[in-house]
Amino acid sequence: MNNNLAIFILLGGFLILVLLRFPIAYAVAIASIACMMVKGQNLQAIGKLMVGGISSFSLMAVPFFITMGCLMGSGGISEKLIDLANSLVGWMTGGMAMVNIVASYFFGGISGSAAADTASLGSILIPMMEDQGYDRDFSTAVTITSSCEGLLVPPSHNMVIYATTAGSVSVGALFLAGYIPGALLAASLMIGSYIISKKRKYPKGEKFHLVKFLKQLGVSIWALAAIIIVVVGVIGGVFTATESAAIAVIYSLIVSVFIYKGLTWKGVWKVLEDCIDTLSIVLILIATSAIFGNCLTLLHVPDMAAKAITSVSSNRIVIALLLNLILLILGCIMDMAPIILIATPILLPIAQSIGIEPIQFGIMVILNCGIGLLTPPVGSVLFIGSAVANLPMEKVVKATLPFYLCMIIVLLLITFIPQISLFLPSVIMG
Repeated sequence: MNNNLAIFILLGGFLILVLLRFPIAYAVAIASIACMMVKGQNLQAIGKLMVGGISSFSLMAVPFFITMGCLMGSGGISEKLIDLANSLVGWMTGGMAMVNIVASYFFGGISGSAAADTASLGSILIPMMEDQGYDRDFSTAVTITSSCEGLLVPPSHNMVIYATTAGSVSVGALFLAGYIPGALLAASLMIGSYIISKKRKYPKGEKFHLVKFLKQLGVSIWALAAIIIVVVGVIGGVFTATESAAIAVIYSLIVSVFIYKGLTWKGVWKVLEDCIDTLSIVLILIATSAIFGNCLTLLHVPDMAAKAITSVSSNRIVIALLLNLILLILGCIMDMAPIILIATPILLPIAQSIGIEPIQFGIMVILNCGIGLLTPPVGSVLFIGSAVANLPMEKVVKATLPFYLCMIIVLLLITFIPQISLFLPSVIMG
């Protein structure tokens, strides 16, 4: 009875606090402390658990990746990547929509943030698309959905958080695993955009010119090199994820200030202030989630969840669909990092029991969370897109419906075709 009450306080209390719009970190902490009190646990352990939660060498990469993304995102590279994407795919029907999607793939690999992608590229591309005859709601829908590519394309700090939470998952392998799913998502969104553009007679851009593309590639290579430093360094074993992230921060600073000259030293301090705001949110979430995870283990919640889900069906396909459904529902009411931190310890053992590898499940979690960022009532990227475009959220959601379908199709392919996620890690890392 005491155990059931503790579980109710932990999970029910957390859900009630979230619905009351408490900050997620506070909701996690309050529910966890109340649970420990019911179980008669020593509350002096709270500080130790919180420090232990963030006392990880791998997690040190998270602040560096966030700082790198902030520096590069504010350093004048958005326009360079848009020009590169335009020279590559602007000639297609609905060319600017294709440019938006491809630019997000490039920029996402630098920022690792869907919100940063939407704010940075959206403020440039949405007005540009509207000037060329595209509907504003369509332009916004393309921008917010394509921003989720950046969650899958490394380096993504959310991948580092997942790897640390899951345990014994290689960050390098997870980085590699994101490339094909990210490209598949981009291709799916491009097909959806092409069909809509054909129907609405949206314009094409200029014809493809190899010389122009190579020229733009030469200009953009300084930005793209940051990705090469991180990914090749980690995969090749030259650096750890933390070391490569630290080197990438220094490189990003040099590129933004001295090469692209998009940042002054005064601007650098402003960027670092913004980074501190983001980092404080992420780190306190990780710290409080350590208490929550301890309570889950103490109460055997993962085992109970596994029994509950497998009691619905023993069919592997049904269980996999249920896992995705749970993550999608969580995405509607929670932000990305809390879902990774809280749901991974519960759902990963269930996924492994039906043959889903931890790396594949990580990609599933991240894409599910990405879709959640676009869904009301807590879809932060949806809100940012609406604000940037100055459109009601309802209108943006309606325009996004066809792209939700594209994203769900990709999610199902990733779920039921393991090699989409596992091919590159198995070939390159063995």
